[in-house]
Amino acid sequence: MRDDEALVERRLSGEQVWRGRFLDVRRDVIVQHDGHTATREYIVHPGAVMVVPLLDDGRLVMERQFRYPLGRILLEFPAGKRDPGEPVQRCAQRELAEETGYVAREWARACHIHNACAYADEAIEIWFARGLQPGPRRLDAGELLDVCVMGESELDALASRGELTDVKTLIGLQWLQKWRAGLWALDWVAPV
Repeated sequence: MRDDEALVERRLSGEQVWRGRFLDVRRDVIVQHDGHTATREYIVHPGAVMVVPLLDDGRLVMERQFRYPLGRILLEFPAGKRDPGEPVQRCAQRELAEETGYVAREWARACHIHNACAYADEAIEIWFARGLQPGPRRLDAGELLDVCVMGESELDALASRGELTDVKTLIGLQWLQKWRAGLWALDWVAPV
């Protein structure tokens, strides 16, 4: 039997180290079960969504976007951060429409992931969208990205060669493959 209590760390004190428009960096002093103290630095994040957009022919709507910290363009599913108090499905709908112009007739929540749990509390909800209809994009100021369409086999080949490195997109691809194989279920709902 596991003793989870022996793994839990308790916060003794903390401070906000830096706050920008997007990042909120904290430093806490914690105590472990055995009395040992340590420092934990982490980022507080408002949460995000990612959408796996399925065209009627089975192809996927993707984005190519320059990611400054990496200094390169990444291939990703559409994604973005939640606004304060914004319902998650509404955020997914907003991000898909803003970034790609598509609106969807049906939505399904797959899961949520913690993509950087060692240094951030960010949780990303992964959603699927189908019954897509094109429309105008409404990119945020300073947001530059190309929208492209790919087949699942193309995306899978990029992943197998190590060329698809965005973790949320890799998890979205895994969910897509498991769902299409009948191994994982999605419950489809109407837009909110």
